[in-house]
Amino acid sequence: MHISASVIDTIVEWINENLHRKLSIEEISIHSGYSKWHIQRLFLHYKGENLASYIRRRKMELAVLQLTHTDACIYEVALTCGYDSKQTFTRVFSRTFGLSPGAWRKERRKSMADCLRQVGTQYYY
Repeated sequence: MHISASVIDTIVEWINENLHRKLSIEEISIHSGYSKWHIQRLFLHYKGENLASYIRRRKMELAVLQLTHTDACIYEVALTCGYDSKQTFTRVFSRTFGLSPGAWRKERRKSMADCLRQVGTQYYY
């Protein structure tokens, strides 16, 4: 494996372990030992996605898991995903999914309940 690919794999692992924090390109560049411009070019080359987009996507994936599998309030989910305010989290989530986190959770739970009713009806009646 090329050394740059190894650095990117290490950075990805570090990002995934630190999604609960507010992450900056500057901090990631310091962690990698590369300039913030160079690490972004390397990341885009090896991952096909820019670094900021990757971080945002991973935080939203974590948010979806939290909203689906916990009863944590929206503010707690925001903090878990490294956002320092409910408003910022809600804005990013809404832009990403077209629904607020609360509306998304409500829709998801409704569709899961509908699926369970169908499975229950199909197999038990």
